[in-house]
Amino acid sequence: QVQLVESGGGLVQAGGSLRLSCAASGRTFSNYAMAWFRQAPGKGREFVARIRSGGSTYYADSVKGRFTISRDNAKNTVYLQMNSLKPEDTAAYYCAADPNYTGTDSREYDYWGQGTQVTVSS
Repeated sequence: QVQLVESGGGLVQAGGSLRLSCAASGRTFSNYAMAWFRQAPGKGREFVARIRSGGSTYYADSVKGRFTISRDNAKNTVYLQMNSLKPEDTAAYYCAADPNYTGTDSREYDYWGQGTQVTVSS
């Protein structure tokens, strides 16, 4: 069982930066793939970025070059550094974890955080 708690969201102007954190419970955090998804009002949950247990990363085209996912296994934490933010990045951001799945389909991730809101003003 893994519990995830996100933090770091807030209001920022376009062009600004934020760093989201996701703290995980559980001794086997290092074995899990971790991902960030986001959901804007009236839209479905959208894949943002993923990091495998070994550290390899994958990004949605919409955030590639602006966002960076990383993990600190000693702190059981995964991060999402978001730079050059745009108003279209406004959404609730969710952290997800899975011991086996490493893809982009939100339905396949077993564990989810409660979400943190990111609002980018123009």
